[in-house]
Amino acid sequence: MEQLQEEKNGDEELRKLKHDIKNQLSNIHLALEQLRYEIPNPNTDCLFYMDTISISSHRINTLLKETD
Repeated sequence: MEQLQEEKNGDEELRKLKHDIKNQLSNIHLALEQLRYEIPNPNTDCLFYMDTISISSHRINTLLKETD
């Protein structure tokens, strides 16, 4: 009985963690879109960093979806 309750608590904690991570990823995506809008002619380095952040955040989001 106690083990079942611990699993239930663990599932709830995981759900909260995934939710919090997804919220932060949304903020990152919005900030990247704003940067792309505000920097009309980004240099190669800037594009590289923005693309790297975008790809990495999408990978994290995919990993979270796979745990559902």
